[in-house]
Amino acid sequence: MMDTVVVALQIVIALVIFAVWIFRPSLNTNYRAGNAQNIFEEFAVYGLPKWSVYAIGATKLTLAFMLVIGIWYTQLVQFAVIAMGILMAGAVICHLKTKEDPLSRAIPASLMLAMCALVLYFG
Repeated sequence: MMDTVVVALQIVIALVIFAVWIFRPSLNTNYRAGNAQNIFEEFAVYGLPKWSVYAIGATKLTLAFMLVIGIWYTQLVQFAVIAMGILMAGAVICHLKTKEDPLSRAIPASLMLAMCALVLYFG
């Protein structure tokens, strides 16, 4: 039973990352920081350089693929979920540092961090 939940969480984490970084990077959402209309503007609100969008995006996509592949090659999961958790913790911190934004904007990253913690603990 718990194995099924862990695999489901791995899939959810990966699908969210794919959605954000492949299908929705140019879309305005209610969770973007400040008045950002896309992911590049959002990173600028955080004070991060443009190259960091590419570096973090490539890293998150690689880790998401590792979580999917980890369904069959479980030795990949621990590294992938720890690294993803670190990136999600960074995302939560960035949202919280944007003082003019409501705390609700940190909810998606917080949920992703929680799912990473669950995969790590129960996996």
